[in-house]
Amino acid sequence: MSVAERIRTKLTEALAPKALDVIDESHKHKGHRGARPEGETHFHVAVTSDTFAGMMRVARQRLVYKILAEELAGPVHALSLETVAPGDPKRV
Repeated sequence: MSVAERIRTKLTEALAPKALDVIDESHKHKGHRGARPEGETHFHVAVTSDTFAGMMRVARQRLVYKILAEELAGPVHALSLETVAPGDPKRV
């Protein structure tokens, strides 16, 4: 299973998201520290989940980091997050 698939599976199981995008952005970091030639080191994750309702942004991010602790300790060098609860006001 690829790193992206593991991320998608873990977040789906833990958060039952309404929407989930897992984007491998490793190609943007080629040659940078932590990047591997085969990729799957830098990801952007956008997740919308009822679980995030009433949580501050930092708490949402900490929850995702906890869910993905194994990946962050190993193959994932960088993770950018967009964590949204349904009904959150749009950010400009």
